[in-house]
Amino acid sequence: MSEPVIAAKQPFSTDVKEGKSYYWCACGKSGKQPFCDGSHAGTEFSPVKYTAEKDRTVFFCGCKHTARQPLCDGAHAKL
Repeated sequence: MSEPVIAAKQPFSTDVKEGKSYYWCACGKSGKQPFCDGSHAGTEFSPVKYTAEKDRTVFFCGCKHTARQPLCDGAHAKL
């Protein structure tokens, strides 16, 4: 399996809206981080759907190595 590109070594703080779906970039190649723009085409990566349960701020993983996709778990601290 290929390794994702590290888009950032910190999470992306994002305000989400209840009921809205977001598609997190898992490959790290998107130009619209932390969200997918289709740059994964031709790879084994696929975007990860996240549906907000309530209005709040979440932290989407920027390093693409989280075990809690799509949210940050602190994995960037070990890179």
